[in-house]
Amino acid sequence: MNRNVLLPVFLLLAGAASAADSPARPAVPVTVGKAVKRDLQTYLEGLGTVQAFNTVTIRPQVDGQLVKLAVKEGQTVHVGDLLFQIDARPYQAAYDQAVAKKAQDQAQLANAKLDLDRYTRLSDKNYIAHQQLDATQAQVNQLEAAVKGDQAAIDAARVNLDYCSIRSPIEGRVGIRSIDVGNVVHAADTAGLVVITQLQPIHLLFTLNEDSLQAILKAERGTSAPVSAISRDGTRHLDDGVLDLVDNQVDQTTGMVRLRATLPNKQNLLWPGQFVNARMTLDKLAGVLTIPVEAIQRGTEGRSVFVVKSDNTVEQRPIQIGTVSEGVAVVTKGVNDGETVVTSGQYRLETGSKVEIRSTPITNGPVTNG
Repeated sequence: MNRNVLLPVFLLLAGAASAADSPARPAVPVTVGKAVKRDLQTYLEGLGTVQAFNTVTIRPQVDGQLVKLAVKEGQTVHVGDLLFQIDARPYQAAYDQAVAKKAQDQAQLANAKLDLDRYTRLSDKNYIAHQQLDATQAQVNQLEAAVKGDQAAIDAARVNLDYCSIRSPIEGRVGIRSIDVGNVVHAADTAGLVVITQLQPIHLLFTLNEDSLQAILKAERGTSAPVSAISRDGTRHLDDGVLDLVDNQVDQTTGMVRLRATLPNKQNLLWPGQFVNARMTLDKLAGVLTIPVEAIQRGTEGRSVFVVKSDNTVEQRPIQIGTVSEGVAVVTKGVNDGETVVTSGQYRLETGSKVEIRSTPITNGPVTNG
């Protein structure tokens, strides 16, 4: 037999034997998620600072010795609750003196009115000079003015007397006091006795990028935009409220716009000065197709995902996404409802790769997220 004929046959048989002896590529372990339709909320997040709804520094309005502390530090007080008591004896004496002066002038006024009545009748009969009638009328007018002045003095003395009892103008929590009972306080003192902060409701100030301003204003023009307070580590939901203010200008140095929300804070989980994450809901999307964000790959040709087929092989598909929120992305093109996508282990995959689906995340290599 011709050697030129035998050589191709030999090479063909050798190649077939080599292919039979080479092992098949092992399946790549991956974790997966489903493409599902769901209702989704879109939101913006920014760093926020909790601020008291109202803050009042309690200061004395009269001079005197502090004789009573009626509340404890850290106590919650209501409008009108007694906080401090200043020695009221000097102001009580001034009040009593003003009341007595009014009574004296009222007695003189009553007598002057009787004289005026008598002199009026006598003047009609020309028994007295008109000058005496005029003098009596002037005396009555003078005493009437004096009584009004006495009433004003009584009111002023009453105000000062009331100032001796220092009461809370708001509902809130009492802070650390700066003075003890027995000290003399003055109306001119610049330092307050204590600070009261209103915690229910409470304000949340936060900032968002100016690029989102139109979406923010659109949400504000509709129903009250919901705002949630989330702990800094993102693990705790603290409270829900509504947006009540968008600042009237953008900070030119940072490109951020300030916003303020009001939250009920019924459980007192928010505290003035606390840093939290503010989450403002912009819209609610109904029945949109979503996939886990971990499934999205970013490459030179755009975003893509690995879709697991029925034979446990994968196909890499380009996708188009919309909103990303709550750990999922809205898919507008490239994946169908109910399909399975790879969420970890993608770095070892290519179209046609065999996969082994695991129930726990793959940790032996990096995961590229879109």
